[in-house]
Amino acid sequence: MARPRTPIGTFGIITIRRTDAGRYVARTRYRDWDGKGRHVQVTGATRPGAERALKKKLSERDLFHPGFSGMSADSSFPALVSYWLEDMHLEDRLSPTTRLLYERNMRTLVLPFFKEVTLREIGVARCDYFLKQLAKKSYNRACQARVVLRLALSLAVRHEIIPRNPMDHVSRLRRPARTPDVFTWDELKAIRTGISAWEQRPIKAGPKPDGQLGQIVEVMLGTSARIGELLAIRLGDLDLDAPIPSVRISGTIVSRKGEPTHRQDHPKTARSVRRVALPGFTLRAIQARLKKIRFTHPDALLFATRVGTPHTTNNVRRQLRDVMDKAGVADVTPHRFRRTAATAINEIGGLQLASELLGHSDPSITREHYIRRNETVNPITAEFLEQAFGKVG
Repeated sequence: MARPRTPIGTFGIITIRRTDAGRYVARTRYRDWDGKGRHVQVTGATRPGAERALKKKLSERDLFHPGFSGMSADSSFPALVSYWLEDMHLEDRLSPTTRLLYERNMRTLVLPFFKEVTLREIGVARCDYFLKQLAKKSYNRACQARVVLRLALSLAVRHEIIPRNPMDHVSRLRRPARTPDVFTWDELKAIRTGISAWEQRPIKAGPKPDGQLGQIVEVMLGTSARIGELLAIRLGDLDLDAPIPSVRISGTIVSRKGEPTHRQDHPKTARSVRRVALPGFTLRAIQARLKKIRFTHPDALLFATRVGTPHTTNNVRRQLRDVMDKAGVADVTPHRFRRTAATAINEIGGLQLASELLGHSDPSITREHYIRRNETVNPITAEFLEQAFGKVG
């Protein structure tokens, strides 16, 4: 009867011999990842010491094919980062903006903590500790770090560099309780008044404001568009003569290092492409803007510089902040207009409609991040309870 083969990842009988120098050599045959048996040996000062050292070496032996990457579990984490960035570029599945964001998060949030360790040394406990420490400073940064760390280690698993992804077992990050901030009617009135005063102020030198900032605010409030989506609206996206005037949200403005600011032909997600009906105040703002535009090509941007180039989102944010600071109105950001519009639609038309307006793929995103809960219960409950118990006794 043939002797059964040693299973892959195990070893046979350990033999120990004493050398002329008085040391001990422990040796065995190990069946490797490719099915081949290879001799492995270790030298120690004593017989038990040599045997223990050999078993330790065998326990750390990589069962996985080193592959074309040339990497193993003993490779450094920075080496994996370089390999992951190259793979992400070759795959070309993510947009350039997302790739740059992932690279930035990896280099600034994750790499400083793991730069001195090998992949073998990155376990669940180390990852869990890292994320919890980062979450103490910023929940959002911890979430961003979790994404890229998981992606890099997942690549290492797929390419058989490590056997499993420790990120699969880390604790779930707990989101701190936060109520989405929205504008009150009085705050919106103060914002509109402040922008109007700024646009109509006397100008001694330089060009006068052309009304774009105020019009941008009205379009943000009336469409709930992200600031990049709003600045990417083209004249051809407008349908103002239809029975229900509308605008098509179909792109976004991106500014990448080393590249000019430009319009990207798709927004954040596929679900973000949408046609939004325009309320009267937004329609009037767009019509006022059209009267001042010199460019008439369908691809011309609705909101642009004097030479027709795109505004950067950062410039609009900065200008809005500066104007509001002078008006004494605090915490005015483009995204807060988006949350304000979503909350208003939720209270009147429900969560699903608010989610559609925002272009979200999942209504839970709208509920958790954009909707301020109305704490007032429908007063009809008082009428029902009166009917049920008012005449008791």
